[in-house]
Amino acid sequence: MSWPAAAVNRVIKAYDVRGLVGDELDESLATDLGAAFARLMRGENARQVVIGHDMRDSSPSLASAFATGVTSQGLDVVRIGLASTDQLYFASGFLDCPGAMFTASHNPAAYNGIKLCRAAAKPVGADTGLAAIRDNLVDGIGHDDRPPGGPGSIADEDLLVRYGEFLRSLVDTAGLRPLRVAVDAGNGMAGHTAPAVLGVIDSITLLPLYFELDGSFPNHEANPLDPTNLVDLQAYVRDTGADIGLAFDGDADRCFVVDERGEPVSPSTVTSLVALRELNRETGATVIHNVITSRAVPELVLERGGTPLRSRVGHSYIKALMADTGAIFGGEHSAHYYFRDFWGADSGMLAALYVLAALGEQDRPLSELTADYQRYESSGEINFTVSDASGCMEAVLKSFGSRIQSLDHLDGVTVDLGEGSWFNLRSSNTEPLLRLNVEGRSAGDVDAVVDKVSAAIAAHKVRDGAGL
Repeated sequence: MSWPAAAVNRVIKAYDVRGLVGDELDESLATDLGAAFARLMRGENARQVVIGHDMRDSSPSLASAFATGVTSQGLDVVRIGLASTDQLYFASGFLDCPGAMFTASHNPAAYNGIKLCRAAAKPVGADTGLAAIRDNLVDGIGHDDRPPGGPGSIADEDLLVRYGEFLRSLVDTAGLRPLRVAVDAGNGMAGHTAPAVLGVIDSITLLPLYFELDGSFPNHEANPLDPTNLVDLQAYVRDTGADIGLAFDGDADRCFVVDERGEPVSPSTVTSLVALRELNRETGATVIHNVITSRAVPELVLERGGTPLRSRVGHSYIKALMADTGAIFGGEHSAHYYFRDFWGADSGMLAALYVLAALGEQDRPLSELTADYQRYESSGEINFTVSDASGCMEAVLKSFGSRIQSLDHLDGVTVDLGEGSWFNLRSSNTEPLLRLNVEGRSAGDVDAVVDKVSAAIAAHKVRDGAGL
């Protein structure tokens, strides 16, 4: 059957498939998505597709429908069942075949989606396959077409233990001091993977919080990027006397860290820590960071003899740069961490292992250890609702006038104000928002820049509203 273009465009995004279950994404569409993906992969000589899914109520049936579509085109299916997204990436690399992960990450329970990849976890995005899949759905899928050799088969394989073994093979955790590790799974997939990866390490005592798999997210949204979703973990760390706290999002591909005081450790700090450990293994290697990460990241990488490389925000850009440059590691402010040894894909659990190894091989508390990587104060991401993003940006730049030392437009606009202060202002791709990130030598410096940007945006909105 063929699908209306408007219906297809609602669910096929820039990087994945995502939509409201029933209204926008159902089993019929999932079947045809599977068929379209299989056709694309069959054209690249793939023979099988590995499929995993998260804990959402709708995930098993959607994954099953997708498998039906794949086999209708003559490709075999390997089902790994419940999985985190990085576990699916592992399966794609381990089995050397394309993959499909059914998840809507941190989105509410009413949503679901599909993250697609080629063999060895190579991404499938708008420019690398999703547009072709969209066109195939609009043009029409013929399930009665007889594929050469007949329909494919379906087999089940449990790769959870091998996934854990592989991650631990990349990080030396032998001889660590005893660590009490609090983990907030947010009722997401870390409740499935953390025991298999971290719980078997002799020196680690796992302190679980919200490990029950529940796609309705009864305790809090599974999005640790929002500080309100870290509150329970922060209290839990303090109450239990944990050495460290880890928080994962719904599909467990992002990891946020909390120190022994219950204070958040910025993803930029984690990026610096992991980057320097990787550079200890390979001097001079390239480390990728996006435009929002702290200036401390490239400074520390250079000081350790590495090559820092700036990227736009977003996994498609980071993964492309990882592949093009052979970078050993990449980190983003959103707590996505990418590893060359993990097929260039992101893994929150692997990043957690690196932090635990760094903490456990020395005697200082995490707050003192991470202080080695912190040089600046930051605002975090601040969002402004605007109707004229370009006009607001122009007004902000005008307000700073001669204070601007330099600027670039790699992703939005990044403005260097000198003396350690800078800010990035960029438009959201999906909402009428401007996103601001500020860094400076002191909290006062940061607050002053935030206030000035806020005032310029507010003044422009008044003028724009008045028609001036």
